[in-house]
Amino acid sequence: MAETTNSAPKSPHGASLRSPISRVRGLGSAKEGVGHWWIQRLTALALIPLGLWFVASVVCMAGADHAAITQWLSAPFTLGALALTVIAAFYHAVLGLQVVVEDYVHGKFAKHAFIILIQFAGFGFATAAIIALLVAAFAG
Repeated sequence: MAETTNSAPKSPHGASLRSPISRVRGLGSAKEGVGHWWIQRLTALALIPLGLWFVASVVCMAGADHAAITQWLSAPFTLGALALTVIAAFYHAVLGLQVVVEDYVHGKFAKHAFIILIQFAGFGFATAAIIALLVAAFAG
């Protein structure tokens, strides 16, 4: 007995849940979205404690002078936590914007162009933010 290679979802009665045209076209899961979905959830999860820490730190530093903020920023933990916050926030934003473009931009060229633009902009803004943190921490 020959085994079929059709891995279409089956109903409890053994019938395929895919439409006939879907089986002909071979449409279905691209098997690419799961990793993207997980990374987006992990960055969101990482941003919860980082965001709470950042807000609490800003509230505690309210009214502080430039020297106190520079001293706080130059502490290794603070600088590292801020860098992680910047990286996680921009990566999360890039992932979210990519999903929006994939879902709502229908032209192939425009979709790819926007995704590339989002990737470069996210990397550029994150890099600029980290450089600004380093300059503020070390150059005062």
